[in-house]
Amino acid sequence: MIFPKIPLTQFALNASKLSFFFACFLGGEAIAQTLPLTENLINLDSPEGESLLFASQARRDYLPLSVQFVSQDNLAYCGVASMIMVLNALGIEAPEAPEYNTYRVFTQENFFNNPKTQAVLPKETVMQQGMTLAELTGFLQSYGLDTNTYHGGEISLAEFRQRIITNLGQPDNFVLVNYLRSEIGQERGGHISPIAAYNEESDRFLILDVARYKYPPIWVSVEELWHSTNTIDSTSGKTRGFVLISK
Repeated sequence: MIFPKIPLTQFALNASKLSFFFACFLGGEAIAQTLPLTENLINLDSPEGESLLFASQARRDYLPLSVQFVSQDNLAYCGVASMIMVLNALGIEAPEAPEYNTYRVFTQENFFNNPKTQAVLPKETVMQQGMTLAELTGFLQSYGLDTNTYHGGEISLAEFRQRIITNLGQPDNFVLVNYLRSEIGQERGGHISPIAAYNEESDRFLILDVARYKYPPIWVSVEELWHSTNTIDSTSGKTRGFVLISK
């Protein structure tokens, strides 16, 4: 796969920006108490993980998602936290957030204030059991977003890789992936988080895990992530997958 060459001056500017957001995103005590990673996964907050990010040329989503990053408020809110990041990164008109006075921003508290969102699945149900891939799509559409949803059992490895890479190389669109943690060596069940970058040489995607209390952002092989989406969600009876999102 061939990516366009980046002029040295532009690369230097991008590298400077990445250094700033890398430090802000990973610094401090937020990731001090995470579970250990298996050898197949690469922590973004490591020399190798940082090198993979700087060498990536399909990383348009990394900066806007990092600026809007949130950790999920409870064990079932991985989908809600992921969507909050996307809604804010896309600049969708947000409701007021009482905790921030009169400022408008999407939060995990006001996400369900939209009647169309409540109609997809009640907040109380999500807090108990999370959401399926179809429900994730419905929530995104309730805010007027365009979505393309793909189940892992209905898409080849090559198409999985290419569709996500294409998205990561373009501005103003994002990818949320629904995968089974145990298939990539993590604990335990289904999870939802954004994909932020692709490194061609290692053939890995960068997942910005919204369960920051549990795992750091990780680089995972494309094939392993594809296999983890080709697993059955017991609630829906269908395979997991990913959603491409734009205005």
